[in-house]
Amino acid sequence: MGLKRTLIDVTPLRSSPAFRRLWAGQTLSGLGSQMTLVAVMFQVWQTTKSPLWTGGVGLAQAVPLVGLGLFAGSLVDRVDRRKFYLLTTSGQAVCSLLLALQGFLGHVPAVGVLGLVALQSCFGAGGGPASRTFVSHLLPTHRLAAGLALRRIAFQGSMLLGPALGGLIVGGPGVGTCYVIDALTFGAAVYGAFGLPRMSPADEPARPGLRGVLDGLAFLGRTPVIRGALLTDLATTVLSMPISVFPLINAERFDGDPRTLGLFLTAIAAGGVAASLLSGSFTRSARPGLVMLGGSATWGAALALFGTSPGPGAGFAFLVMAGAADTVSVVCRSTVVQTHTPRELLGRVSAAEQIVGQAGPDIGNMRGGLVAGVTSGAAALVSGGLLCLGAVAVVGATTADLRRSAVASCTPTASAGP
Repeated sequence: MGLKRTLIDVTPLRSSPAFRRLWAGQTLSGLGSQMTLVAVMFQVWQTTKSPLWTGGVGLAQAVPLVGLGLFAGSLVDRVDRRKFYLLTTSGQAVCSLLLALQGFLGHVPAVGVLGLVALQSCFGAGGGPASRTFVSHLLPTHRLAAGLALRRIAFQGSMLLGPALGGLIVGGPGVGTCYVIDALTFGAAVYGAFGLPRMSPADEPARPGLRGVLDGLAFLGRTPVIRGALLTDLATTVLSMPISVFPLINAERFDGDPRTLGLFLTAIAAGGVAASLLSGSFTRSARPGLVMLGGSATWGAALALFGTSPGPGAGFAFLVMAGAADTVSVVCRSTVVQTHTPRELLGRVSAAEQIVGQAGPDIGNMRGGLVAGVTSGAAALVSGGLLCLGAVAVVGATTADLRRSAVASCTPTASAGP
């Protein structure tokens, strides 16, 4: 019985056909996206040989998420979330086809590649918040953490296989083939969403434009447990995200082999998959906020140790540790956010969570590239890990509600504001 409670809970896949179909489609789409990440990073590196430009990949993804995310979240709370997700996912597929075209044509400057990445991120700024609301629609509250853990293992499984496959394909047929595969896997995500029920706005839909955005921000401001969870993740990712430094570390230690570059991300994913398989040990925790703080601190420590590791064996082990800690932190963060947010505000709060969860790492990758450009890859990793530890300590010490937060039995209610 103890082992069963420790292993991942797959009950949501058995009990909800709609969730199962959505999960399968998004898993395949995630695989293609991870392959594309390797292709874009490698293409930009080969064109520029600069960690500043590889850091710019993160900036191209982050700017649309930050600029459009909250407005998209407000729109999600006003329209049929299923239809909106189908539209934005189709837009992302078209962008992947455009990336494939330039990949086959060749000789496209790095700024052109980053422009297509930014356009794809514009569609993701809308589709992401819509997708994040689906789990609470499809599953009862007591299955929510298990559903989020299943989404996380799908993401980490994609990270485990996608970068390695991406590295092999980039080293063989080339970057264009990676982008074509990504476009096809977006089709799987669209197929999975067709099985969803209609998801109309709540009884009190978001007010249009800026007023709806401000209502969501007001809710975040007056809810310490959610604010603390998002601040912890934001501080962690902005200060210590390592991916933009990987091409430099790969060039310094492994002669720039694209297959090794894929293995860096694969090591992080391996830790994430291991943590997800054992997620019953923390999805059933009565204090997800406290567990999140511990996972975030472990992430920072592992990356600092990776920066100081002399050989590949220890280095990959620390990346595995970082991946496991990241999964624990992300699942617990999403559990806190989803169980403490009213349904009528879920699109806007999910948009804020997406900005933190995706734009935060993108900005962090930009920071890593800048620091590595003026110092070294190791210095960027070690300084980021130590800053992460300090930030987590500050947020944990100043946000008692996050440390003591318990999983709510039902989501609260709130008005949209005056």
